[in-house]
Amino acid sequence: MKQSVLIIGSSNTDMVVKTEHFPKPGETVLGGTFLMNPGGKGANQAVAAARLDADVRFVAKTGNDIFGKQALEGFKKEGIDTRFMTESAGLASGVALITVNAQGQNEIVVASGANMDLHPADIADNAFENVTLALLQLEIPAETVRWALAKCAEKEIRAVLNPAPAMELGREFLNGLYLITPNETETELITGITVEGEETLQKAAQYLFDLGVQNVIITLGSKGIYLAGEGFTGIIPTPVVEAVDSTAAGDVFNGALLKALADGKTLEQASHFACRAAAISVTRMGAQSSAPYQHEIDSFFN
Repeated sequence: MKQSVLIIGSSNTDMVVKTEHFPKPGETVLGGTFLMNPGGKGANQAVAAARLDADVRFVAKTGNDIFGKQALEGFKKEGIDTRFMTESAGLASGVALITVNAQGQNEIVVASGANMDLHPADIADNAFENVTLALLQLEIPAETVRWALAKCAEKEIRAVLNPAPAMELGREFLNGLYLITPNETETELITGITVEGEETLQKAAQYLFDLGVQNVIITLGSKGIYLAGEGFTGIIPTPVVEAVDSTAAGDVFNGALLKALADGKTLEQASHFACRAAAISVTRMGAQSSAPYQHEIDSFFN
């Protein structure tokens, strides 16, 4: 049986260029393949969860333009509930400019547009009804994230915060949070602790526990994740694959994690599942287009 999950976040159109190496300041390099794909952290996570058969309710704001209309059409094709999406009267839909080098690494510049016009008044109260889990990121206004987390606490919805892009977060974001999923850079910005090994991972997790977070996952790229919570503490490795594009790996991880948790999996079980989904995603170009379906996870690792 499908479980309802709520994702509140951003929707962008990604414009991607592949090149051998990133340009230095003032340098022009000739790129290769150009791709234009639907993206945005919230949208990527919503699509990732939906492709794994989660019942996804997505809240976002787009502009009154072709990018916004294409995004909405795409969400509907993925089976995502878009009833609570809204349209900005004065701002364009979000756009991300992405460069991917020969090693599959990426550099991203985002023009947020309508994403930064998503305010608490835009989110209907019944968007939170019949929801088991909620997932948020930081590509929408901080005040909206704080308000939504407080609403989740009020309605006893387990809230997951993917604190990306990196920013400093106070206790008002973290106290009572079910789960936080920063990467190494985000962890250092939030905690002030440079992640250099398991000892520093433990210290960073304890810092977050002291601020009221119940469970911590620190993503470590190709090295896997560090999980602290619900009876398990340690590193969970990710499958070894040949990376082509890491653009949405973190988003696929978070969407898959949400799906597995909604299915009643433990955090440890959900983390193994999400690492597999993320590993598949880096073998493909694009953001949402890289998110695997359930049958692909089964076949890829068998």
